[in-house]
Amino acid sequence: MKTIVIGAGIGGLSAAVDLAAAGVDVTVLEQAYAPGGKLRQFPSAAGPVDAGPTVLTMRTVFDALFERAGARLADRLTLMPEPVLARHWWQDGSSLDLYADPARSADAVGRFAGTKAQSEFIAFSREARRLFDAFDGPVMRSASPDLAGLGKAILRDPRGLLPWLARPKTLAKSLGERFGDPRLQQLFGRYATYVGGSPFASPAILALIWDAEARGVWRIKGGMIELARALEKLATERGARFRYGSGVSRILTDGGRTSGVVLEDGERLDADCVVYNGDPAGLSRGLLGEGTRRAVRGHGTRPRSLSAWVWAFAATPSGRDLHHHNVFFGRHQADEFSALDRGEIPSDPTLYVCAQDRGSGTATPATERFEIIMNGAPVAGTAREKPEEFEQCRTRTFQTLQGMGLTFDPEPERVSLITPGDFATRFPASEGSLYGRSPHGTMATFRRPTTRSRIPGLFLAGGGVHPGAGLPMASLSGQHAAAAILKDRALISRSRQTAMPGGTSTASRMMGHVQSRSSGS
Repeated sequence: MKTIVIGAGIGGLSAAVDLAAAGVDVTVLEQAYAPGGKLRQFPSAAGPVDAGPTVLTMRTVFDALFERAGARLADRLTLMPEPVLARHWWQDGSSLDLYADPARSADAVGRFAGTKAQSEFIAFSREARRLFDAFDGPVMRSASPDLAGLGKAILRDPRGLLPWLARPKTLAKSLGERFGDPRLQQLFGRYATYVGGSPFASPAILALIWDAEARGVWRIKGGMIELARALEKLATERGARFRYGSGVSRILTDGGRTSGVVLEDGERLDADCVVYNGDPAGLSRGLLGEGTRRAVRGHGTRPRSLSAWVWAFAATPSGRDLHHHNVFFGRHQADEFSALDRGEIPSDPTLYVCAQDRGSGTATPATERFEIIMNGAPVAGTAREKPEEFEQCRTRTFQTLQGMGLTFDPEPERVSLITPGDFATRFPASEGSLYGRSPHGTMATFRRPTTRSRIPGLFLAGGGVHPGAGLPMASLSGQHAAAAILKDRALISRSRQTAMPGGTSTASRMMGHVQSRSSGS
């Protein structure tokens, strides 16, 4: 069974590893000249700077992927567990560290906001864990949301889960009911932005993201791009082929089924299956041919999630004792998201600062590497920002940080900024959205496209596909795509073998293997 994977992002790489390890003939086509997708690095005076995702959570997703391919994640990457999950700063001068150790976090919250807040935090963390455990198997680890399985989980714990699922309760409203201190409401509300949403419009169940982070955060020596390189190497060792600088212009169909692709240079490659690791909106807009327009339903790609303004640069900081992950909160959270709703740059932004040369057990150099992320609105089509918006973004980023006691020497220039328009150009049909469909609305989780498209033989992977955005979710989407292809191969093999004397042993073994993958084990 020949399979083509379009895109070497984390979803496509994960699919390639599983497929190649199972003996499938896999070719990965990538328009860029290196793997990673949104995992990218920019050059700087202090060395390569991460300019995409900065945190590895849910490590077990990747451990299992490597193990299925006969390897160990820990042997391929130097992973550094981070005891401090993040350092948080407010404009009143207060700050709060949260830790991988729950007891340390609870003590820190108590010192920060008092014993009542400490009790609220402990109760909230317990609820977030119950949410995560309820959704992990039937939703995140399932190729498509298993509503029956989720229903059983809710019936086992209705008092703990139903309050978070009530319509139209938002994350912000639920946090307001659980924390008296507005700073803690703001802190845990920011987790909606991890999947490109506003806490004022995203469902309360996104509180489970806190538990995903509380279970552990890892840094990777050499930067997050090393995860993509390790996956590429593993897939290659198992027989996958990678072709870089190979953009796909069209996905071919024959008799209503996928039959291959045509490259931008006109070359045709035949295939039994195609895995599309890109924004599903590109399919519905016909960017890969008219035959793919019906691949996903309209509500699977709209409305769009948030974009971002991303600075990646080297400088010498002063004024604040930074950790690896830092969040500087704006004064009024509602004002930030109101501006984003209007398509504007927030005047009072919350800023994430990744100090990439800092962390537990590291020596800090004189010139450090930084990534700063400010939430941004998606753009229309591939619209470019106006020249004045660069200065507007620069002012609002660095004057905000200066007002909170953090400065950089030198401040970065325009070349160090990635804009929503840049993302729209790099990822066609995305409109700059970094997370695919918006998470807003109670049913948003269940409206994302799943790995099986509406075209036989065409499978989907990536952050715009179920189970959603973020490195572990994107990887799971690729793993789900691989499992679906292997299941189809086993069914074909079994049907052929049952037509001949002798048996079904090969197909039976393959089906057992596929079931293990689908369960996320």
